[in-house]
Amino acid sequence: MTFGESISTVFRKYADFAGVASRSEFWWWILFTALVSAALNVFTAVPISGGSSVGALLSGVWSVAVLVPNLAVGVRRLRDAGHSWPNLFWVLVPIGGLVVLIVYFTQPSRQPVPNGPEAIRV
Repeated sequence: MTFGESISTVFRKYADFAGVASRSEFWWWILFTALVSAALNVFTAVPISGGSSVGALLSGVWSVAVLVPNLAVGVRRLRDAGHSWPNLFWVLVPIGGLVVLIVYFTQPSRQPVPNGPEAIRV
């Protein structure tokens, strides 16, 4: 999957937590969001009223705008790597949790973890 296809796919599946996301789709998306964040932070030198800056305002709006797509592509990537979505909570553990998630996100595709009623079968 190319850079453009990845961005298009993630925006098309904005809040779709079902299915899987390939490694290329996930990592191209992460690169895109990092580049946009860096570009918006260039405007931190432009002050606005209240002691804030244009860059801080734009970065905040961008972060809120991509929160759901980031979660959705993260859940789909975990499922593609053979892990269940609650592993996303590793992000709440300082430093070590991020390392665990990076390891999970870089793993190759595996059999998807069932999600929904089929996961409850005995």
